[in-house]
Amino acid sequence: MLDLADVRMFVYRRFAERGCPPSPEEVAAAFGTGPEEALEALRALHEAHLLVLDGERRRIVMAHPWSAVPLGFVVASSGVKWWGGCAWDSFAIPALVGEPCLVATHCPGCGRALALDVCPDTPPALPLAAHFLVPIPRMWDDVVFACANQSLFCSEEHVGRWLRETRYPRGVLLDMRTLWLLATRWYAGRLTREYRRRTPDEARALFRSLGLSGPFWGEEHDPAPPPAAPGGRPAAPPVTDDIGISPLYIGQGVQRGKWQWLG
Repeated sequence: MLDLADVRMFVYRRFAERGCPPSPEEVAAAFGTGPEEALEALRALHEAHLLVLDGERRRIVMAHPWSAVPLGFVVASSGVKWWGGCAWDSFAIPALVGEPCLVATHCPGCGRALALDVCPDTPPALPLAAHFLVPIPRMWDDVVFACANQSLFCSEEHVGRWLRETRYPRGVLLDMRTLWLLATRWYAGRLTREYRRRTPDEARALFRSLGLSGPFWGEEHDPAPPPAAPGGRPAAPPVTDDIGISPLYIGQGVQRGKWQWLG
C-alpha cells in the first residue's frame, strides 16, 4: 500500500500550488501505481479525516483548509485562487502559503459582499463577526454542512437576523482576531510531512488558550446534534453538482462516534 503521508502531502501541495486537487489517476501516475491502489490510499485518508471524498468515494472534495467545490469563500494570492472551506479555513490559507491573500464572501444576513486582506502574520482589524453553527464534536457528522455554516457577517446584528430567518439555534461568535489566531494555530504544520492530527485533549487545550471553552468546543460529552432547517432536513450548502456531489451526504462515510471528531 502507498505511504499515506506521502499521498497526503501530494494532495495538499497540489491544492496549494494549483488551487485544485489531483484526480485518483494523477495520484496513481505520481506514485507509479494503479488507480485502484491510489483510490485505496485516498479512501484511507478520508476515513482518517485527513481529506473528504464525494459520496461515491472517488473524487476529492476537501482537504482542509482547501475545498474543491464552492462553499461561499474565495481566497486569492498573487498567483493562485482557491475555494476556502469556510471562514476558519479561509483565514488559515494565507499562513500556510506564506503570502497575504484576499478573502471574499457574502454576509448571510444581508447579502453584502465582504472582502478583506488576510496576512500570514497579522490578524485583520475589520469589525466583522464570524458565526459557527455546528458544535465542534459534531462537525464530521456532515463536514460539508458544518463548513458551509462557518460564515462571516457584517455584524452581530446580522447574525441575529440570519438566525431568525433560518430558525437555527445560535452557535458561537468570534471576532476577527480570535478567528485568525484559531485558523493559523490550528493549521500550523499542515503542509509538512510530520503533521499529525491533534488528540481531543490537545485540541481543547488550544481552544482554551484562545478563550474558547464549553460544550460547543468539546468540553462535555454528547453535544447537541447539528441543527436542522425547518422541515427537519439540514439546509443544503451552496455546492455545484457537476461532479455528482450530494451536498447533504458528502460525509456519509463517517459513522457517528466511530472516529474522533477532529479534522
